[in-house]
Amino acid sequence: MEPLFGVLLGLILAVASSAQNNCTCATNKWTECVQGGSGNCTCMLVGSNHTVDCSTLTSKCLLMKAEMIPPKEKRFWGHPHGLLDNEGIYSPDCENSGIFKARQCNQADNCWCVNTAGVRRTEKGDKSLSCGELVRTSWIYIELKHKKRCSAFKVPDVANSLKHLFERRYKLHPKYITAVKYDSPFIQIRLKQNEKPRCDVDIADVAYYFEKDVKDDSVFHSNSTLTVSVNGDVMAIEKIRIYYIDEKPPEFCMRQLVTGISAVVTVVILAAGFGIAVLAVLRWLWTRKYEQSETKEMGETRAPNLQ
Repeated sequence: MEPLFGVLLGLILAVASSAQNNCTCATNKWTECVQGGSGNCTCMLVGSNHTVDCSTLTSKCLLMKAEMIPPKEKRFWGHPHGLLDNEGIYSPDCENSGIFKARQCNQADNCWCVNTAGVRRTEKGDKSLSCGELVRTSWIYIELKHKKRCSAFKVPDVANSLKHLFERRYKLHPKYITAVKYDSPFIQIRLKQNEKPRCDVDIADVAYYFEKDVKDDSVFHSNSTLTVSVNGDVMAIEKIRIYYIDEKPPEFCMRQLVTGISAVVTVVILAAGFGIAVLAVLRWLWTRKYEQSETKEMGETRAPNLQ
């Protein structure tokens, strides 16, 4: 009887273990998931008590915050990645909804204002800095470069493949992809989203996931390498650059610009002064040489008359 009981217990544990292993968050590897008694899988963001909706993308702010958790707390979840600025690494402050707080600060108590993509849009200040509203990033330009190949892809095929990729992998509605331009080997993708409906993903989150995929550091749980296929041919992307355009212009003060202009003007003045000085010296040398030559010729002309 006991051997039979042991076999049954082993089967139960094996099934439970299998169920536990199947309880994962497909769209976010920075999560810890637990299978409930009812069979529901609940996933929490690493290092916090924030519940993650694994049917869609996680916000960029929460992802950045999870990536800043020390390795010992993440165990086998991977290597930490964070933002670097002049003052070092910082962990972003997020609202309960997952969006960035308008003001961000680092460990050195330097603060600045950001947009909905978490990109700095003001000069750095101290903790007295006030940022007001969180300015929305309504346009995102993604520039890509693929590896050289014998023949270029067809423009419509590239556009269709990328639109399908963004819709299938990143859950982005095609209406937010305003244009895809291709001039081998360069590609430009334009995303526009003036407002984010609750049921749609944010273009800033899409751009972050896509950048991570291109740089072979996928946020998806499978952590598989991104493969972009155009009519069955692989398009190997080797470079990516992302530009963020806000609804309102950035608020960088003119002090830094004035300082730069002053430095340029100073260099120009010094160069002009040096040039004038060189010309003056050369003119003086040329005049002196001319006068000496003229004096010598006059001396040679008068010499016979003295005999």
